[in-house]
Amino acid sequence: MDTAKRKHLRTIGHKLKPVVMIAGRGVTEGVDAELERALEDHELIKIKLAIAEPGDRKLVAEHICNEHKAELVQSIGKIILIFRAARKPNPKLSNLLR
Repeated sequence: MDTAKRKHLRTIGHKLKPVVMIAGRGVTEGVDAELERALEDHELIKIKLAIAEPGDRKLVAEHICNEHKAELVQSIGKIILIFRAARKPNPKLSNLLR
């Protein structure tokens, strides 16, 4: 992803609220299903990682991106912003088309 696109996505993501929260149990099957649905519907989503260690947060963020074929746009503290283009974007749900 080039710098201009990353900056554009960060601008859109600034006003978003986290749609998924990942805590001590990590990425469970239910969390994976919700992440998949959210990425397909919204394309650009914020995730809150309620994990104390920064190294663990980084590992979880990498796992999510690899598992869901998404790109990490931004990571600030316990909040990450990820992007994956939808196969058929819905203009009513997509954070990029609204």
